[in-house]
Amino acid sequence: MSTPSSTEAGLLIIGASQSGVQLAGSLRALGYEGRLTLLGDEDHRPYQRPPLSKAFLHGDMTRDQMALRSADYWAEHRIDLVRNERIDRVERSAGGSGTAFAASGASWDFDRLVLAVGARARRLDVPGEDLPGTLYLRNADDALAFRAQVPQAQQIVIVGGGFVGLETALSLRKLGKEVTVLAHGERLIGRAVGRETSAYFLRAHRERGVQIRLNTGVRRILGTEDGDGAGRVSGVETTGGEVIPAQIVLLGIGAVPNTELAESMGLLCEDGVVVDDQAVASDGTTLAVGDCANLPNPLPGAEPGDRVRLESVNNAIEHAKVAAYSLTGRQGEYAGIPWFWSDQGDLKLQIAGLSRGYDRTLLRHDGTGDRFSMLYYAGDQVVAADCVNVPLDFMAVRSALAQGATIPYEQATDTSVRLKTLITTQT
Repeated sequence: MSTPSSTEAGLLIIGASQSGVQLAGSLRALGYEGRLTLLGDEDHRPYQRPPLSKAFLHGDMTRDQMALRSADYWAEHRIDLVRNERIDRVERSAGGSGTAFAASGASWDFDRLVLAVGARARRLDVPGEDLPGTLYLRNADDALAFRAQVPQAQQIVIVGGGFVGLETALSLRKLGKEVTVLAHGERLIGRAVGRETSAYFLRAHRERGVQIRLNTGVRRILGTEDGDGAGRVSGVETTGGEVIPAQIVLLGIGAVPNTELAESMGLLCEDGVVVDDQAVASDGTTLAVGDCANLPNPLPGAEPGDRVRLESVNNAIEHAKVAAYSLTGRQGEYAGIPWFWSDQGDLKLQIAGLSRGYDRTLLRHDGTGDRFSMLYYAGDQVVAADCVNVPLDFMAVRSALAQGATIPYEQATDTSVRLKTLITTQT
């Protein structure tokens, strides 16, 4: 199958991810009238990924409820949604136009191209990694396979102490499962939060019945044989020699950006597709958005040359909006501020900014249990905050960052004062 001639080709978005869906919708909202094609490699309508480790896992949400848009949305907004097609080759012409070719033999002409191809689960290269019962949790098919096997398992080992691993751990505890988390590093979610917040989540998960081993890797995944002679997971042997029984081993050790297509096109890639502050790649015409993109740090006051690759729903949405403004010739009118969230049982973690380059911290805790905020400062400038069950603090810090303002350290120590009343413009 091929689209009509290049005069009708329009914009092709490869990747029906959160960022791809957001970009298509934002373009229509900004008045883009050209042809829009959104092409995905899964045989599902575009869907939300966060519920995979939570509501979908324990049956509180269906596949239809996870859909990002209604079935009628695509036709109503004149967006051609293509499912179950994987692009493996792109031929480009001058000016950014070209043709994308799928493994099936189908092809799509385009005037401009956007890569919204996301990231894939990082694989664990150890003996037993391919045993039945060893699973990943990155997409809907992964979640369907995982959910189908959970009822027959009582002991589950999760390899990885990041957001997905911890969210899944407490979802499984809700289902009455015995859960052990193996974290390779010295602390949980170490890339996303500071030491104090990490230590809090370690205590909180242990109090809720999750067994956690820090500084622990996997030597091999153990298997057994059933009556038909087919091997299946029976446990994990750690790098310390401990054997932990398990009927399921869930591997959640991070993600790898999908850059293969970009690399084949000759685009610069370094931990993602390198883009400028308008989401434009090194060829000057192709755009890349979301998890697959390596972009200039969007925080006000960031050091020149500082770059980040962000894996979050917020970044997928905000970066897609940047690209939409770029594609409609309105560069510089929109900039997103990084923020993140993670729902872990009764604990809602919200993060504003990036907690790096700070030289002091401030704990705001009113003594009422699992509610606190950790603010990060570089000199007098607040640069980030980790907020647990304190949404007003999160919104205040996020607002300050968006304005290029700060929240005075000394005044923020008083938990009876709302942070939004303290936001001060730097002079």
